[in-house]
Parts: sequence; C-alpha cells; structure tokens
Amino acid sequence: MGRPKGKSNKSNRHWSKEDKHEYIKLISEGHFSMTQIATDNDISVGMLSTWVKKYNEGGLEALENNRKQRNPLIKYQRRKTLTPYEHLEYENAKLRIENERLKKVTEKEVKAIRQKQSNKKNSKS
Repeated sequence: MGRPKGKSNKSNRHWSKEDKHEYIKLISEGHFSMTQIATDNDISVGMLSTWVKKYNEGGLEALENNRKQRNPLIKYQRRKTLTPYEHLEYENAKLRIENERLKKVTEKEVKAIRQKQSNKKNSKS
C-alpha cells in the first residue's frame, strides 16, 4: 500500500540547541541509550545520531538551527498585546522588509535601464 498521503500526525517540530545538548549529555554520560531517549521523546534515532555527530564535530554551536523563520513578523502578529519594546521590534522588522524589497526593485530597474541602453547602442551601430 505504501505510505498514506497527506500530512502525518507529526508536524515539523523544533528543538532548541539547549534541548539537543541535554539529550546528547544523557547519551554521552551513559545515563540512557540513544534508543531509550528516542523512544521516550518521540525522536528518531537517526535524528539523535545526527545531533551527536554535529556536536562532536562542531560543539554546541553546531546544534544551532539553520532554518530561518519564513515570516519574521508572524511572532508579533499572533499576539493580542505587545510590550513597547516588542512593538518597536515589530516596526523595525517591517521597515527592514520594506527596505529589502525596495532594494530588489531598484536593482531590477537599474538592470532594465542598462539593458535598454545597451540595446540602443547596438541598434545604432
């Protein structure tokens, strides 16, 4: 039959580097086996072994999640009330996004203008 279509009952989960480090310490100190931790915490053994390998190669910083949040404003938009500091962070993030979008548009416009100029020069020749 194969795997069922659609989303599984496990959604994409996020573990902080501190959580990962706790699991790794329990394994490396010999308190629990990798299989025990994986079973108790509903984590795959492969995922745990990847964390251990990364930790052994690069230390605690290697456990940092590289995945960026898709929409940086979402953490503020879902809250009903924001502290004054969070409100300023939200406004700052909105301005950064707007600035990046304007830079992209400007770069595209400059390329288009240069392309038109080079086409005019080629047609005059």
